[in-house]
Order: sequence, then C-alpha cells, then structure tokens
Amino acid sequence: MKPPYLVNDRILNLVVSISEKIGAINTAYLYKQPAELRKKNRIKTIQSSLGIEGNTLTLEQVTALFENKKVLGPQKEIIEVKNAIVAYEKLSKLDPFKQNAFLKVHQILMKELLDHPGRLRAKAVGIVKGTQLAHLAPPGGQVKPLLNNLFSYLKKDKDPILIKSCVFHYEIEFIHPFLDGNGRMGRLWQTLILMKEYPLFEFLPIETLIRKEQKKYYNSLSRSDKSGNSTPFIEFMLDIINRSLEELLKGHNIHLDSRERIALASTHFKKKLFTRKDYLRHFKNISTATASRDLKQAVDKEIIRKKGENNQAEYRFL
Repeated sequence: MKPPYLVNDRILNLVVSISEKIGAINTAYLYKQPAELRKKNRIKTIQSSLGIEGNTLTLEQVTALFENKKVLGPQKEIIEVKNAIVAYEKLSKLDPFKQNAFLKVHQILMKELLDHPGRLRAKAVGIVKGTQLAHLAPPGGQVKPLLNNLFSYLKKDKDPILIKSCVFHYEIEFIHPFLDGNGRMGRLWQTLILMKEYPLFEFLPIETLIRKEQKKYYNSLSRSDKSGNSTPFIEFMLDIINRSLEELLKGHNIHLDSRERIALASTHFKKKLFTRKDYLRHFKNISTATASRDLKQAVDKEIIRKKGENNQAEYRFL
C-alpha cells in the first residue's frame, strides 16, 4: 500500500527546479569534486546529522576522528561519530531497496550504543519534547509489516525518486522502527536513495542545511503527523535539496584539464564520430583554440583517430 501523501503544485515545481539544477551540475561537471572537497562535505554531513540528534562534537573534532586522531569529548559522542564514518564509507556499495542492508547499516551506526543494534523494536515507544508527547509510534507488532510495505513502495512505485526519498525519510521517522537512531537512519537512507540515481548526492551535505533549519525540520514532521500524510515534510525536504543544489552551483567552479576533458568525452561519445563543434558543445566553458589543442593532443597520443581537415575534421575514440 502506498504511504499517504499528495503531489501538489509546490512539490511539482520543486521537482522541476531540482531536476534543472541537477542537469546544470552534470553539464558543468560540478559533481566531479576534488577529493579534499568530497572529504570536507562528508565530514559536514556526519557532524550535522549527529548534531541534530544532540551530538556536541565540533567540525574540527569530527575531522580529527576522520583522520584517526585522538579527540577529547564524551565517549558516547565519539563512538557515534566513528560509527557514522564507517557507515557513510559503505554507502556506495549499498542497495537502498534491500531491507537487510537497512538493518545492517543501523547495526553499524548504533554499535556500542544499543544492546541490539540492527534489531527492530518490539515494544511501544513515544517521542517526548519537554513535557509533551510529540509522537506516539505504531505498536511494536506493526513495525515489521509497515517496514515491508515501505520498502515495497520504494522499489515499485512510479513517482519520481526525489519524492519517494522524502516519503521514505518521513515514514522512518513515523514508524520509528528502532529504539534509537531513527533520525540519522532516515537522513542517511534518503541520501543513499538519491545517490543511486544521482551520484552527486553522495557528497552533497544536505544535513548541514537541515541542521540550520532544525526547528522547521521538526515542525514539518509534526505537521505531517497531524495531517496524516507526509506532504508537508516532502515540501520541506525538497526545498532543502533545491537550496543545497543552488549553493553547489553558486559556490563551486570545477576546472578540468585537457586529460580530464578527453577522458569524460570518451565516456560520452564512445565510438561515435564527432566534430570539434560537438566537443565544444559538450564543454561549453572552453575556447575553440583549447578544444583544437585537446583534440590534437589526443590524436598525437593515438587516443583519437582524425578524419578530414580543419572545420570538416571528424574524430572517433579508438
């Protein structure tokens, strides 16, 4: 059964805006971030996601733990960070549609923090904010069938993956399948769902913006609970994703060298004939002279075969 939510005009407009930004990022190869920047973004993601849960370690402390250095701080919080580092390093090898993988990641995230990490809860739980009961999770006996249904929806439903990732995130918060660690699991799994279709999400620190908007994050969860559907939360998360992509487009300009451009062109053109104009169309931020130089070097190195001269020349990767 499909979890309850409505795809309204705001959601559709956000999906279109996000899709356009993903296209622009892919066209400009902004997803091809240097290793040092990917590392920094991964650290930001971990520090922000755990910070939402109350972890007080600073970005500098998390960086030190990432580099296997000793850190002074609460032991529980250090364990949380170390576990998260291991879990996020495994992301690229995980299948977001496999429930067993989901349980395995919780086991990694909550190692030494829970008695039985990776095990679904069997008893009733509620989330208390101050003196108020903010959320009463479904009874323990419903957790397994609800989770089965959620993974079935994720795998089979035809809605865009952008929407389904938000629905999954909310439903994990609602079902509360574990005694602890549900928030960080919802955020991590949404990243995994997105990156399987759009690899750029692996190192996009969405959690940093969520932490800045933490009050709105919890408010959107509460409004979804009260309305009986995840629509308010979908709107919130799509807006967060949209703004994160906007920051990436504004803040980074990846410069490729000749070797990198030729390597990327080979994956695009494969064995097809192409012209210098086609090459320029693929790399919009270089000059005609740079394109000619790239292609000449590739021909000289016998990476590309050239046929014809000047403007009539055609190329093919060997």
